[in-house]
This record gives sequence, structure tokens and C-alpha cells, in this order.
Amino acid sequence: MPSHRRRLPALLLTLVAAAGLLVGCGGSDDGQGSAKPADPQAVDPYADRAGYADPDSRAAQAAAQAEAQGRADEVAVFDRLAATPTGIWLTPEEHPPGEVGPFVTKIVDGADAAGEVPTFVVYGIPDRDCTGGFSGGGLPADQYATWVQEIADAAGTADAAVAVVEPDALASALECDRRAQRVQLIADAVDALAAAGVTTYVDGGHSNWVDPAELAPLLKQVGVEDVRGFATNVSNYQTDEDERKYGEKLSRLLGGAQYVIDTGRNGNGSTDVWCNPPGRAYGTDPAPASDAPHLDAYAWVKPPGESDGECNGGPPAGQFWPERAMQMAASSGW
Repeated sequence: MPSHRRRLPALLLTLVAAAGLLVGCGGSDDGQGSAKPADPQAVDPYADRAGYADPDSRAAQAAAQAEAQGRADEVAVFDRLAATPTGIWLTPEEHPPGEVGPFVTKIVDGADAAGEVPTFVVYGIPDRDCTGGFSGGGLPADQYATWVQEIADAAGTADAAVAVVEPDALASALECDRRAQRVQLIADAVDALAAAGVTTYVDGGHSNWVDPAELAPLLKQVGVEDVRGFATNVSNYQTDEDERKYGEKLSRLLGGAQYVIDTGRNGNGSTDVWCNPPGRAYGTDPAPASDAPHLDAYAWVKPPGESDGECNGGPPAGQFWPERAMQMAASSGW
């Protein structure tokens, strides 16, 4: 797929946004002087808004359960996790077609009321975890676009919303021989989210996986240069320093694309184990960043108290794992 396939849609979006400025004085307003930017891809979504923490997250539920059972040490840790803005993962298993839109709308309403920005993680590509297997599943290819459009329609009503698109999908496509299908599906997803006004980052692997020169062509083909950029280290453990170096190298290959780094679990760096490695720690708190030219923010994209999968004693992927959350808190000096 040629890398220029999305230039015309991006231009049309810019023209529509400019028309909106002339007619509607700068986009939607929440009554408190907060306007949606004319081009959500052109601004750092985290610069002027705090990230949103879902009050019904698994960490929040774990905190409530610990409090009911009188486990004060766990309450303190789980409350801190619950109050930290983290990615809100959308999977078709938990939020199927017909249900994902209302769920996203509920999150958007809460975030808008708080003046904060939610980060949605779109994770439903066919044969999703083709390398690790612990997060397998996803939608059939002929249902994927409809599901993503439902997400885009709901998220696009927000004053500000971010989408991280398909962790691991492009990097693992190089190993699993899924290039053609994944490039097409992700390109269409990127188009849908951008057209809805959702600030979009496409997953860009991490510093200890795929060479940027190999990944950059796929990111170009899905249109990353026409949205905000890419995300690195999602659900992984590479250090901030290594990810900044990786991100800047990949950004140069993509014409200066911006990026975010997932720092939820990289406080002690990585090991050769990617699935629930022991001895890890929470990393840099979510915040805008200025210590690399194209880095927008540090973000907790993967909720750090959740398991990578049924490995090293963990529960299924995505489930909150109290024992590991407490171990990481101890390693972090909490």
C-alpha cells in the first residue's frame, strides 16, 4: 500500500476543520472556555489536560475489595494505582460490537466533566497475539472495521480523546506473516479515528524488538505521518532512556512524528522475560514530556497492576493481580 494513500483524507479533514473555525468559532465548547482543537492531530493532547483515570477500573475495584476486607496496605497501593491515569483497553471480548460505543461514551462523559483526556487502547485485530499467545483472540476481519467505527463515533464526541491503536500488531506482523491484512485493517482504523477527531498514536513496538528501519515502512503505510504519531513500550519494560533513543530514531524515519512512551512498569528496566518478569517496578508517572524533541508524554498505557498472561504464576492477561501489584509497589518504594 503506498504511503501517500491518506494524504487526501488528511487534507480534507484540515479543510473541514478550517471551515468549522470560520462558522463555529473554533469547535465544540464545554461552556468553560475549553474548545476542541481544529486539528486534534496537530497538538499534544496531554499538554493542557490531565489524563483521565477510570473510576471503575480494575485497580479501583481491587481497592474497594481490599478496603471491605480490611487490608489497609493493599488499599493504599491500589488507591494510588486507581488514581493514576491509565489506558482504557477496548477488546471485543469485553466490549463487543453494539456495547463498545456506550462504554466509550460513558468514559467520555466522565472525562469531559473532569476536563481530562481519556486514553483508549484499541485491541481487537484478528489473531491478536500471534507471537505470545497469552492475549489471543480479536475479531474476524470482516467485523473489525465496524467495531472500530463504533469506537471512533463515540470517542469523537469528546472534548479531547486519545487512541493507541493495536499494541504489538505491526511489529508482530513481521514475525507472523500478517503484513497485508494488518496494514489494511490498521490503516482503515487510523482513518476512522482521525476522521472522528480522535488524537491517534499507532503502536510502534519498543527498543528491544524490531529495528526502526523495518517497522517504519509499515507505519507509513497505515498513515502514521498523518495522525499524531506512535506509541512505544506498550506493555513492556524498556527504560525511558532506551525508549527515547528508539523513539527519536523512528520519528526521524517518519518525518518527525510525535510519540508517547508507556512507563507504567519500566522503573527497574527490562529482562529477557517479557511476560510477568519478577522484580519490576512502576515507572515515571504520566506527564507531558520535554526531554526529547518529539516526545509528547510519558503515559501508563498498560494498567501496571494487570497480568501479562498465564506465565510466571499470573492470572489470564488483563486481570488485576494483587500480589504482583504489591510486589511492584515494594520495588518502587511506595
